Amino acid sequence: MIPAISQVTTLNAPFEKDVEDYSAAACRTVEIWLGKLETYLEQHTLDDVRRLLTENEVAAPVAAFQGGLLISQGDARREHWKHFAQRLSLCRELKIATLVVAGDIVGPLTGQDIERVRHSLTDAARQAGEQGVRLALEFQSHASFCNNLQTAAALVSEVASPNLGICFDAFHYYAGPSKLEDLAYLSVANLFHVQLCDLAGLPRELAADADRILPGDGDFQLEAILDVLRAINYQRCVSLEMMNPQIWQISPRQVAEVGMTALRKLLGQASMG
Repeated sequence: MIPAISQVTTLNAPFEKDVEDYSAAACRTVEIWLGKLETYLEQHTLDDVRRLLTENEVAAPVAAFQGGLLISQGDARREHWKHFAQRLSLCRELKIATLVVAGDIVGPLTGQDIERVRHSLTDAARQAGEQGVRLALEFQSHASFCNNLQTAAALVSEVASPNLGICFDAFHYYAGPSKLEDLAYLSVANLFHVQLCDLAGLPRELAADADRILPGDGDFQLEAILDVLRAINYQRCVSLEMMNPQIWQISPRQVAEVGMTALRKLLGQASMG
């Protein structure tokens, strides 16, 4: 497994500082936060991005996230899908292999909405494949549909595209209705990305992204997840992902040093870096 850090963990820092500080902290794999990258590209070129990553010896195999694709309609849908096409092109140009897609399905739903989700995922996977990109569907704990691992796995299976898999976010797994036995739905074929964090002292109904803390410092039974990852021989990225405003005030280098130490300890790679 490849330890990485998501740029949302240090959201207040600019794109280039993340890359430089992560590298200085011996973190050589980053999960790109697309909003940061797009802001950087307002004043820089794709060659500048490539040069920055190369000079700092940082790889960027994953990017997050694309929302709004699954049940949006009308003008909003056209805008989301236009943005999606632009981001697929960006991923292709930078050789970012995996793009996380949010399962942001909220509100009262009809059977037509559920069918729209399936068609949207099928079309998105087709477009991604044409650009040489994989999509990782992230189930979201507070969604009306696809709020658990079992449903995400079922949708991926129904679409049956080699370009669509699962993004497993430990926060959404524990904060939502997923069950321990749902881990059996993970396989080396359908698991495209993993994001880890922890949570302490809060009922799952009240947990928010801002409550995420370092993995190993809270109540999540993360070893049960890692046992499954080892059993299926998962070899892709495991990202540290925390949207905690208190952590955003700390320098990316400090966050990366502490965060990667915690992550590597959990992965059994504490002697690295």
